[in-house]
Amino acid sequence: MATTASFDITSTIDFQEVDNALNQARKEVGQRYDFKGAKADIELSTAEKKLTLTADDEMKMNALWEIVQTRLVRRGVAVKNFKVPDSEPAAGGTVRRVIDIQQGIPIEAAREIVKFLKDRKLKKVQAAIQADQVRVSSPSKDELQDAMAHLRGHDFGVALQFGNYR
Repeated sequence: MATTASFDITSTIDFQEVDNALNQARKEVGQRYDFKGAKADIELSTAEKKLTLTADDEMKMNALWEIVQTRLVRRGVAVKNFKVPDSEPAAGGTVRRVIDIQQGIPIEAAREIVKFLKDRKLKKVQAAIQADQVRVSSPSKDELQDAMAHLRGHDFGVALQFGNYR
């Protein structure tokens, strides 16, 4: 009887790295000339998985988000998992942007991954949704490597990590 090999597709965010990146961004904002005397605030709620940015105007908001993005990328955090809405007015003439942080693969993206793998017609490759991850299995490890290559080449709206390969 042939044994099956498998791997898991996940999409996780390391909140410690996010916190480190945000601390670096706060330090940079404090030192930048264009933010002198301006209100620029960065708050992270790990329980609600939300990042809140507050700035004086839309121009400063965009600059603040660019700083945060740069720091996240340097720390190896996937920016794809940050769902960025438009800014909204806040108290005191400022603007606020509440960014949702996607932890795990949403069900729509998981279905899209399963459909994508079925459409590729890889021999004996099976994909199953398990909560917020997708398990891909096959008797052939070569087919699994091909499946990984196909998945890396397609954009599903979230950053994919491959783990638990056996």
